[in-house]
Amino acid sequence: MKNKLLIATTIVIVCIACNNQKKLEKMENQNTTSLYPKGQKLPNDWFTGNAFITPLIAKDNNNEFSIGSVTFEIGARTHWHTHPKGQVLLVTEGSGFYQEKGKKAQIIRKGDVITIPENVEHWHGASAKTAMIHTAITNFKDNKQVTWLEPVTDSEFNEANQ
Repeated sequence: MKNKLLIATTIVIVCIACNNQKKLEKMENQNTTSLYPKGQKLPNDWFTGNAFITPLIAKDNNNEFSIGSVTFEIGARTHWHTHPKGQVLLVTEGSGFYQEKGKKAQIIRKGDVITIPENVEHWHGASAKTAMIHTAITNFKDNKQVTWLEPVTDSEFNEANQ
């Protein structure tokens, strides 16, 4: 009788532990869900690959900036561009790259904050192996917030991914 009770108790404990593990895994999966919806596809005039934006705050009488959540699928990236009053990127998921013209690309990861000075030519986006999501805070100067330039070449992108 003691053996049957011991076996039954062990089975119950194992079941509870398995159930708790499943709950924990579900919570962990929820924690990796992005903060905002994927949003609208961004034009290939300014991006290579699939990138999407969810606008969060538009410029108005109180704010001389806009904020948006940008999702970069694997391999997606901006073209080279500048901002007349700078930009701040808050990486919220995944990892990718930020590169200023003439400098080596730097890896950016979830939790990183990138401050981009005004009029600095740069690009940012996912890597060849990982997607990335960042929140972009972009300032305006004379109602302009970005000047788009040429695409990042495959050679430039591949060099960043080495």
